[in-house]
Amino acid sequence: MAVSKACRNPRQRGSYARSAPFLPVPFRMSQFNAGAQAAYGVQDYSPKTTIEGLEIHSLTRFNDDGGSMSELARLDEGRLEGVEGFVCRQMNYSVMEPLAIKAFHLHRRQTDVWYVPPSDKILLAVADVRAGSSTEGVVQRIVMGDGNSKLVRIPPGVAHGAKNLRPATPSTIIYFVDVQFSVGEECDEGRLPWDHFGAKIWEVERG
Repeated sequence: MAVSKACRNPRQRGSYARSAPFLPVPFRMSQFNAGAQAAYGVQDYSPKTTIEGLEIHSLTRFNDDGGSMSELARLDEGRLEGVEGFVCRQMNYSVMEPLAIKAFHLHRRQTDVWYVPPSDKILLAVADVRAGSSTEGVVQRIVMGDGNSKLVRIPPGVAHGAKNLRPATPSTIIYFVDVQFSVGEECDEGRLPWDHFGAKIWEVERG
């Protein structure tokens, strides 16, 4: 049976247009048990120290339904645009097998500029071993590729190595250098052990 307008409760008029007032829920601090409290710590979100002279240049990746394209570098008589003071003398292409580690390379004169395709995934580990540097002893981990396009400039005196983070497929590194390779007295291909800065540098961070 339909209810006439006269039988409706006038107090209900417009009730659907009004909402109940917001009542804040009282804040209650959780208490941890003894074991959790003893191990408890707060995540550190402060900026990390960047090695002096190490540069990261983000590149634009153009993509559409047919694929993607990234402009790696513009060269003017060997000078790499956007990387001040760097003159390219040689370009190299390296392939790393799944989970392989190549480390550590160290140069007295040579500067490297690295690029990893977005389809691949490389962990670049770098450590400043320059005596007297303002960042001497600083170690950094940089993930390259993995959907991103960027160039990383590695100055002389900064040890560097790489791990392919792909468990089943190879990853590639394209890198520019300002010193041509030589096997003679001018050779600048120094090495440090792969675990010189601790084997944990190559492990996936937990937490």
